[in-house]
Amino acid sequence: MEEVTVVENKKVILKNYVDGIPTETDMEVKIGDTIELKAPKGSSCFLVKNLYLSCDPYMRGRMRDFHGSYLPPFLPGQRIEGFGLARVIDSDDPNYTPGEVICGITGWEEYSLLRSSNELQLRKIQLDDDIPLSYHLGLLGMAGFTAYAGFYEICSPKKGESVFVSAASGAVGQLVGQLAKLHGCFVVGSAGSKQKVDLLKNKFGFDGAFNYKEEDDLDAALKRYFPEGINIYFDNVGGSMLDAALLNMKVRGRIALCGMVSLQSLSSSSQGINNLYNAIPKRVRLEGFLQSDYVNIFPQFLEHVKEYYKEGKIVYIEDMSEGLELAPAALVGLFSGKNVGKQVVRVANE
Repeated sequence: MEEVTVVENKKVILKNYVDGIPTETDMEVKIGDTIELKAPKGSSCFLVKNLYLSCDPYMRGRMRDFHGSYLPPFLPGQRIEGFGLARVIDSDDPNYTPGEVICGITGWEEYSLLRSSNELQLRKIQLDDDIPLSYHLGLLGMAGFTAYAGFYEICSPKKGESVFVSAASGAVGQLVGQLAKLHGCFVVGSAGSKQKVDLLKNKFGFDGAFNYKEEDDLDAALKRYFPEGINIYFDNVGGSMLDAALLNMKVRGRIALCGMVSLQSLSSSSQGINNLYNAIPKRVRLEGFLQSDYVNIFPQFLEHVKEYYKEGKIVYIEDMSEGLELAPAALVGLFSGKNVGKQVVRVANE
């Protein structure tokens, strides 16, 4: 019999369900569990070594005891999971061979046993010396695709239109703004620090940007940047920013509802929208969306955005945390805006 190597498998577990904004103490880095570095025969599974993990705001929704969403909740006491990049170590699935790098939903742990029949949004990564591997979680991953699908499919942009993006330096917003500029739009973004505002104007090429924390009146801030009104609002935050945007939309404006990161709680209606009436006389269209609805255009997205990146027409910023121990803090930091750019955790060095 061949000898199977058994190694420790450090993992991040959810301790208990969370209603509001998660804290580091809602999770725990658990050591002591072991795993065989072998895919069991007849299991149709494959074993991966996790290299990078993506921290994304939607994961908060999976931390509550709520079963009516598009993704089931995590289980207390069990590892959490999310998008990651991993290398195949061993496989009992003919579609995956050792050495391949895959992207998809994986465990927040050092090694994961995956089954491709589970809804893991798996894809193989074509390695490219010109593109950092971790970018397949951000620019070329779920966040980048959310920006691309949301901007082109939901916002239906036209050249010369005015575009407003909230959380504009984040994983999604930074790409929305750059795509809008490449499309010939006038683009303004909001963010939560002077450093992020500087990035929007000087690195991402936005026409204007403001720190929402320094504005007493968001309606007045939007009127300052969009005296003629807004054609497209790409909304990542909801709440009072969405309310202010509703006062400033042009006739037949479009609002893409991508995220509501400002909400303190996802289960109680902590904040109503007061200005929705404006959508009627202005004939504004508000539409929520999930990137997974548009997988048919993923190849087109990859081709376009890779090309833009290689031609230097798009830049992308990551915030990298080193080591699985820092993963809970990295995830929690999203909800207070600690991250600058796309938040990624490096689990292992290749």
